[in-house]
Amino acid sequence: MTAAEQERTGPEPSAGPQEWTGRWVAERAGVALTGSERLPELVGLALRENRKRAHLLVSTVLGKHVPQRPAVVHGAGLELGRRVRELLGPLGGQSLARAVVLGYAETATGLGHSVADGLDAPYLHSTRRPVPGLVPLGGFEEEHSHATSHLLLPADPGLLAGDGPLVLVDDEFSTGTTVLNTIRALHTRHPRAHYVVVALVDLRGAEDRRRLADTAAELGVRLDLVALAGGGVELPADILDRAERLIAEAGAAPEPPAAPAAPAAPLVRVDLAWPDGLPDGGRHGFTPEHRARLEEALPALAEQLAAAVEDGADGRGPAGGGRVLVLGFEELMYAPLRLAGALAERLPGGADRVHSSTTTRSPVLAVDDPGYAIRTRLAFPAHDDPADDSSRERYVYNVAPGADPARRFDTVVLVVDDLADTPALHRGERALLGQLRRVTDRVVLAVLPSHRPAAPAGPLPAPLYGPAFSSYRADEVAWLLKDLSEVALEAPTEEREEAVQSGGAHYAESLPVEYQPSPEYQELFHQALRASARRIALAVGTVAETLLRERGPGLVLASLARAGTPVGVLIRRWLAAGHGVDAPHYAVSIVRGRGIDPVAVRYLDAHHRAADVVFVDGWTGKGAITRELAEALAGTGFDPGLAVLADPGRCVSTFGTRDDFLIPSACLNSTVSGLVSRTVLRADLIGPDDFHGAKHYTELAGADVSGAFLDTVADHFEDVRAEAVAAAGRFGSAEHEAERTPDWAGWAAVERISAEFGIDDVNLVKPGVGETTRVMLRRVPWRVLARRGAGADLDHVRLLAAQRGVPVEEVDDLPYSCVGLIHPRYTRGATGASGTAVLVKES
Repeated sequence: MTAAEQERTGPEPSAGPQEWTGRWVAERAGVALTGSERLPELVGLALRENRKRAHLLVSTVLGKHVPQRPAVVHGAGLELGRRVRELLGPLGGQSLARAVVLGYAETATGLGHSVADGLDAPYLHSTRRPVPGLVPLGGFEEEHSHATSHLLLPADPGLLAGDGPLVLVDDEFSTGTTVLNTIRALHTRHPRAHYVVVALVDLRGAEDRRRLADTAAELGVRLDLVALAGGGVELPADILDRAERLIAEAGAAPEPPAAPAAPAAPLVRVDLAWPDGLPDGGRHGFTPEHRARLEEALPALAEQLAAAVEDGADGRGPAGGGRVLVLGFEELMYAPLRLAGALAERLPGGADRVHSSTTTRSPVLAVDDPGYAIRTRLAFPAHDDPADDSSRERYVYNVAPGADPARRFDTVVLVVDDLADTPALHRGERALLGQLRRVTDRVVLAVLPSHRPAAPAGPLPAPLYGPAFSSYRADEVAWLLKDLSEVALEAPTEEREEAVQSGGAHYAESLPVEYQPSPEYQELFHQALRASARRIALAVGTVAETLLRERGPGLVLASLARAGTPVGVLIRRWLAAGHGVDAPHYAVSIVRGRGIDPVAVRYLDAHHRAADVVFVDGWTGKGAITRELAEALAGTGFDPGLAVLADPGRCVSTFGTRDDFLIPSACLNSTVSGLVSRTVLRADLIGPDDFHGAKHYTELAGADVSGAFLDTVADHFEDVRAEAVAAAGRFGSAEHEAERTPDWAGWAAVERISAEFGIDDVNLVKPGVGETTRVMLRRVPWRVLARRGAGADLDHVRLLAAQRGVPVEEVDDLPYSCVGLIHPRYTRGATGASGTAVLVKES
């Protein structure tokens, strides 16, 4: 088919502000909206600290950052859905009947669901929350987001497999890169003839419009666009400097409101009678049948909320007649929105009294001015993180009244799912519930059951063993991996980096070309091994003795392939030599943004007691994998605690040391890890009942030092055994408990470095000597930050940097020995004849 792009705009229910909430930014930063006169009704402006994109369009009708009447929020989505229906209707009833709607997390989950309501179509939204045992249908990276990885996790894998129109919904359409990436990925797997892109506002430039048409022509599809308003954003050439100056002048975000002398507002918990089996949103799919069940249940659910809000059905309670906010939680936007709408219908005068908004991950500057979109901000610790990482902030905007008492809400109804109803939500001075209780008269907490689809349970594959797979002995490790040795997966480093950063590929879909070290570098490895072998042995022993004390002799080791696997082998050797414990040891894959291998988890659960399994890795950087593991294992019987030799990120409680020192296995790739590649997860290679994949590089056997590394460290075991037992005993005593408590200082340092160097994706900042080494071996390094005075532990880093022409800057106040920065400046360019993205590096 030929490409078609049809932009449809039309009237939108007014959001009702008396003054445009973009005036403050427009006047001071020189930002202007052009095009449709309706744009100021739909969006205001704010600023964020981001050296790539300082301005932020803040929707007034999305129900995210700005509290809005639920009829306006849901109505905007319904209107878009009706316009899509008008577009599809002339194509025939079958086209409309086969349509599926896909929304984007986190901002557009509720909007997409509302569009699906307007079409009465099945709905799915992307998510950043993995589910143990549920294999992603696909995923993508969002380049400029604060949380970049998106997963598609339909309970029914066939949801996106039809040939009817696919309707993709986002809150705004600025460049179209994310949408086009999604279309390309899904079209490869499930080609279809028609795509419809839906957004509240269309702000693309001429080049982005051409790119949409070119993509449609290349794929041979029809590609339409539907929006409520179109136009553009005009920015001055020095917008980043202006924004930086304005942010500095505005000063730091205000502290949370101090605890009042009087008691905090009462907290009322409501156990909503949510229908059994009804999904709480579209994270795993929401069908027309689900929609009918929700519509039937809403009046009774609203009755329960009304009783809590007004202390009885007569409306004479403490909140009678006051303003009510129903506050959702990140991706959980739609259910709170619909509850707010039903509550508005139930309460006297509710159409004007009840508003809806949602918490968010995105940090934005708050300015208490009527002409600015984000007037107040409450920052609070993440409360859905199983790792209990209090350094990960979340935000809620325009809920605290600020200087205008007329904006105050008398009651706040907080709606979360049960996975987010954690101690971090309730306890602590900065906890969200505590802060809400200081800015309102009553807080109502409603907890919905998070929908947990059952993972399909197919046959379990068998593990791989050396020497057929890896150079390790068969008794030292069982690899829960699929052998991809015959598949060509390697790509040049810069090509991989460009594809990953643009969002066109995930890093686990390909492999870097294995770096073959120079003789000079190999000698550095052996020198480092000789110098640090005793220190590594002590760390191994400390971890092994701690695990034995706390978990008992029935330990099952699960190392995170591949860096954790030599560590798992060493811990196993220690336990066997000193205690006669023959601990089973498996190597399993975990992928950032995709979670731990669900089939491997099923295998471990089928063959061992989950409580006996200990996950092992080499070291921590900023703690991304620590979080990934905790999130992936939430709701299972497995302990998500990670055991590592070195914890410079200060994010685990079982470690050998918190010093950032060189573990020589970080110096090399497969030749120190049993000749096994890093793990691979790609939909066309890994099926729902397959382990994640990896390659065995038998051709590198001549350079293999895996056995030498293990033997050299193990030779020191007896020398350090008494010292390791004493260290483990100290960790087990109550007076030293604080030494083991994670404080996530490493993550704070990474965020500071990201801000200092204008990097808006923390995944490009790799702290610690081990992670920096990986950057030099596998990625496109930009620069290395070395702690002033760091010694021989960095000799190999300096050598690699010299070989690759990467500057090494000595800095003060660095909590790590060094930090590697990946080159951040890659953008999507043209598309090759094969459909593979061709990417170019910015100058």
